[in-house]
Amino acid sequence: MPNPFNQQVIDEFRARHGEVGGYFEGARLILLTTTGARTGKRHTTPLGYLPDGDGTILVIASAGGSPKHPDWYRNITADPRVTVETGAFTYEAEAVVLGGEERDRAFARAVEDEPGWAEYQAKTDRTIPVVALREVPVAGPPNVNADSMGEALKVVHDAFRRELGLVKKELTATGGRAGLGAQLRINCLTFCQGLHNHHNGEAMGLFPFLGERHPELAPTLSRLHEEHERITVLVEELRRVVTAEDAAPADVLPEVERLIDELEAHLAYEEQQLIPVLEAAAKPEAWAAEHEGEDETVTS
Repeated sequence: MPNPFNQQVIDEFRARHGEVGGYFEGARLILLTTTGARTGKRHTTPLGYLPDGDGTILVIASAGGSPKHPDWYRNITADPRVTVETGAFTYEAEAVVLGGEERDRAFARAVEDEPGWAEYQAKTDRTIPVVALREVPVAGPPNVNADSMGEALKVVHDAFRRELGLVKKELTATGGRAGLGAQLRINCLTFCQGLHNHHNGEAMGLFPFLGERHPELAPTLSRLHEEHERITVLVEELRRVVTAEDAAPADVLPEVERLIDELEAHLAYEEQQLIPVLEAAAKPEAWAAEHEGEDETVTS
């Protein structure tokens, strides 16, 4: 059973699909469920994470600089199969402890992004582990944490809103730093890939599904396709700026703000038009159609 503080975070996280207040407000947060090394029981822990691209995220076993590894870390060294909840999605993952230079590069990236990690390392003689959580591919649509089709669409959209808002906050908090920073670059690119995957999934699954069953939605779906195309242009421009060798926060921020404006208008219109229809749809078939072709772990 988690301690009372963790349990409160877990309950709020699940009730609000990944958005919490208090100590973790504004943080990238997951719920990590491991199997106890001694008891064999399942234990859930809220953890901050770093995007790492390609369906992988990183978690750091800092324990606040404690001399001992946290329980969840000891659990994954005994059984690396874990469950990850992102707020929008739940999926199985393989926990891989990074070693040598790979660990050092990842930890340096984390410190560049948040100096507090270095403070934790300075407090302990142990080398703080960095763990990669790599999604285990499964057949079929991703497991969305929602009770209906309409709620599923809103939950996924809100995850994109939240992540893009975090990217903007990170860009504005750089204090005029000349370089973009490796982790911030990865955060931007992970968002771009996730949005691309989501729109591809809609184009291949949800939109054809609705178009066949609701011919009256043809003008709406046509507009949504056109909006996808405009957003694709903005995403590619953001990707181009982010990957430039001399990329700076001041270069990236205007592109993120343009994308926020366009994406919010698109998401709001899609929710207004499609949620009532999705709520009336038969769940199993529509659920699969909505999420066909999506990569769940990049939607934070």
